[in-house]
Amino acid sequence: MRLKRFANIDPIEQHTSLKQFKRWRQERIRRLKMKDYSFTVPSVRPDIVYLENNRRLPSVTWVGHSTFLIQLGGLNIITDPVWSSQMAFQKRLTPPGIPIEDVPPIDVVLISHSHYDHLSVNSLRRLVGPRQLLVPAGLGSKLRKKGFINIKELHWWESINIHGVKFSFVPSQHSTRRNPWDTNSSHWGGFVMEQSTSRSGKLVGHVGGKIKHPNRDNAPIEMSADKKRELEHPYVAESPTIYFAGDSGYFQGFKEIGRRFPIDVALLPIGAYEPEWFMGPQHTTPEQALQAFEDTEAKWFVPMHYGTFKLADDTPREALDRLEEDRVKRTIETQRLVILPLGKTWRLAGK
Repeated sequence: MRLKRFANIDPIEQHTSLKQFKRWRQERIRRLKMKDYSFTVPSVRPDIVYLENNRRLPSVTWVGHSTFLIQLGGLNIITDPVWSSQMAFQKRLTPPGIPIEDVPPIDVVLISHSHYDHLSVNSLRRLVGPRQLLVPAGLGSKLRKKGFINIKELHWWESINIHGVKFSFVPSQHSTRRNPWDTNSSHWGGFVMEQSTSRSGKLVGHVGGKIKHPNRDNAPIEMSADKKRELEHPYVAESPTIYFAGDSGYFQGFKEIGRRFPIDVALLPIGAYEPEWFMGPQHTTPEQALQAFEDTEAKWFVPMHYGTFKLADDTPREALDRLEEDRVKRTIETQRLVILPLGKTWRLAGK
């Protein structure tokens, strides 16, 4: 039986030949000698007590790379579970924001695709709870062979409701492979999460797609601690729509996702883009990530997919600097870019 192969919406050149890989490796040896990896992503002590007891308010906690603990509609959700200490020959640059033994029971696991930096079978086994797995079409059989049974496969634009939360699998531009023989035998994509009974919550000062900041032209001399916290990690909505992009190069599909869903928070990748001639088809640059943010018309942007593993030649500092430089060029308000430390819980509603 011939193996089914999945494809992207837009035809792109896949830089997967041995010749291209060797060229990148040769360039990398020279380039990495000039790279400064002294900067590491900041981390804070996770609020485990809050996470264990919160079943009401929406929140987002960054574990690292593309792994988040998302609390929405009373569910504990994990994206792309990877607590691995090493990826190939590269050691993890920073410890996970939440130790895996401290993760509360997980109701739903979202897997964007099969690459090892997005799916660690060992990490998945160590999670506790019901662990309903939502995976791209074609990936279920691999996971069943590993002993997992609570699996639902989704094609692009398919949805499933779980205890009042609607999960929609949406396109990305990428590829998959876990061994030399299974290239693109399973799909790839992102997920949009929305409470089934929700409507996009009101955002304080939200006017015409942009944030209107109080006293913008005449800022107060003094600001209360509560107001500072609000601006650093702002209130979003009681029932926010959250978009987890998985892994993707830039493509026109971001606009279609924005047309179909009223996105409040977009979790978008900004790392593993250099050299762009090699990584470009599958990984957005920081500038392209901001373009994707604007394409989706999301209100808030949380960067991810940087600072955990040396998957490419860019550094965490370079990614953040380019992101900030382009944010200024695009005149995107500072507060719409929410850069989370590892382990930090952003409470999207409530105190």
